[in-house]
Amino acid sequence: MNLLDCLIASFQLSFSVDPRIIEITLRSLFVSGSAALIATLWGIPIATIIAMKDFHGKFLIKTIFNSLIGIPTVALGFLLFLAFSRESGPLGFLRLLYTPTAVIIGEAILITPIIVSLATTAIEAVDPEIVNLAKTLGASESQASFAVLKEALEGIFLAGIVSFNRAIGELGIAQFVGGFIYGQTELLTTGIWIELQLGNPGTSIALMVILLTMVFTINLVLNAIQRMRGREWKPLLYSET
Repeated sequence: MNLLDCLIASFQLSFSVDPRIIEITLRSLFVSGSAALIATLWGIPIATIIAMKDFHGKFLIKTIFNSLIGIPTVALGFLLFLAFSRESGPLGFLRLLYTPTAVIIGEAILITPIIVSLATTAIEAVDPEIVNLAKTLGASESQASFAVLKEALEGIFLAGIVSFNRAIGELGIAQFVGGFIYGQTELLTTGIWIELQLGNPGTSIALMVILLTMVFTINLVLNAIQRMRGREWKPLLYSET
């Protein structure tokens, strides 16, 4: 099969109802979606504290989170592998290595700095008078914080989408703690690699097309929303290492 035939077959496979392709795609959506949700649940409170409180070392903490945005996924994946190792890892007793749960945890840790940094910026951009007005009207500290979060909701939503894009396209963590277990931990990124090693370039290209289509579609939707609101969406680009 020549290159053109391979490309045609892969595109046909991308939009087919092949059970395995569907399974890998749904598993990737579940794993990355769960990671984004978990990172949001613990990242937003952290961002709220950083943005709304004045404390010693605030600048240092913000700098650390900003720096961790670019952490190599291979490095984080290796550290998590050591932690989850069943023989010598401190978390080996949980028996999470080579499971989807381990990948979810790893991706959640990976994208937490993105959530925290972008959400902090969004919250800090809210007019401080909103807090004063809320407290003047009798709102408690938590209610005033909720009012600020409501105003920063668009920025927080964008942070979640950027984080999801980062998670679904990463490879290092999925390799180290998810492995290449056929039908169990295989994701879009690892599936591309597995199929290539098995001599199935058509399937690899099909999985790549699905992955790129998902990422580009999300960015196009965000760009359309931002343009309707008078602002242009500027996607954050991260290199996979």
